[in-house]
Amino acid sequence: MMQMLFPFIGTIVAISVAGWVVTTWLRIKHGYPLQGGWGQSVYPKRDDETIERVKLLSQENAQLKAELGSIKDRLANVERIVTDGAHSLDREIEQLRGRAN
Repeated sequence: MMQMLFPFIGTIVAISVAGWVVTTWLRIKHGYPLQGGWGQSVYPKRDDETIERVKLLSQENAQLKAELGSIKDRLANVERIVTDGAHSLDREIEQLRGRAN
């Protein structure tokens, strides 16, 4: 009798463990907090150090965004100078050729 029940019990245990692993993976992937055996939140931890780290990273992110915006402006100015310089150089060459003829 036990020999007949072992495959069924093994299959049920394997399916349960696989379901738990997939559920945990989906929670991690989508950012849901993980829970311990008694329902307490395991991840992400909400202590003072973590909150301070989030604040610092948010400030650094804002500074980097501002710096990126200024770099984009500078790049646009450089592109304008380079392209305008080529057109004005062509005009100057054509004016010199016109004077020579």
